[in-house]
Amino acid sequence: MSHEWEQEEELHDELGCSHQNSDRKSHHSDKVKNNLITRLNRIEGQIRGIKGLIEKDTYCDDVINQISATQSALNSVAKILLEGHLKSCVLERIQEGDLDVLDEVLVTIQKLMKK
Repeated sequence: MSHEWEQEEELHDELGCSHQNSDRKSHHSDKVKNNLITRLNRIEGQIRGIKGLIEKDTYCDDVINQISATQSALNSVAKILLEGHLKSCVLERIQEGDLDVLDEVLVTIQKLMKK
């Protein structure tokens, strides 16, 4: 099992969100927030790197490979958030009898799959 996968497993247990009082917010632990921010900072650096490659007239295939790696990193962030959402918010709302949350999740998954 890879180290990154093990870290993601630990983080999934600490994800959470709230829909109380129509104030839809997440309530992730500091560990999860820091991990997601670190990943997003890395992705931000990758985007700047891609911009630099284009500015330097880098061979297209090399730029495309970097774009693919960046998309993969963004998908990883989305997977972490989605799994935490399913295991906390969605489960909680279903247990409360709010089955509308399933339609919400399906729309979200459809949006992710278009990419």
